[in-house]
Amino acid sequence: MNLKEKIRMVPDYPRQGIRFMDITTLFKDADAFAELVNKMKSKLEGLQINTVVGPEARGFVLGATLAYSIGAGFVPARKPGKLPADVVSREYKFGGGTEELQIHSDAIKPGDKVVVIDDLLATGSTALAACKLVEQLGGEVVAVVFAMEHTMLGGIKNLEGYNVHTVIKF
Repeated sequence: MNLKEKIRMVPDYPRQGIRFMDITTLFKDADAFAELVNKMKSKLEGLQINTVVGPEARGFVLGATLAYSIGAGFVPARKPGKLPADVVSREYKFGGGTEELQIHSDAIKPGDKVVVIDDLLATGSTALAACKLVEQLGGEVVAVVFAMEHTMLGGIKNLEGYNVHTVIKF
């Protein structure tokens, strides 16, 4: 199955000149979704992982699904004001401005083996922020896995030093 064909391209969204890769069309196809999850899971073979971190929002879908399939816990990385207990925060550059990710301060324990899962590697800034939050709490990022990569943006350079994998490259 060609997973690229299952992704809808939306021109000029969220602004002029951007070609948005809408993975929700792949998610709604049960066979394509299963194949994507299995391919992402295969990138984790041989790694000892006890926690999956998924950035808001499509990272929730993929991260929770993969966490379940490998028998790991799931930690959401959220935008400010969405988590009810004490948090750690990390600002990062996004779309010409800055964004912030937060996770609960007790979500990662020292020594936890963590994989960060997200839908798209574009600039790498969101995933890097998630990795830094994990490390701030003493966890070890053993892999960073994406469903898709926009190779022309070169975001993989921002994740140098991490074990990075992608399934679909554009």
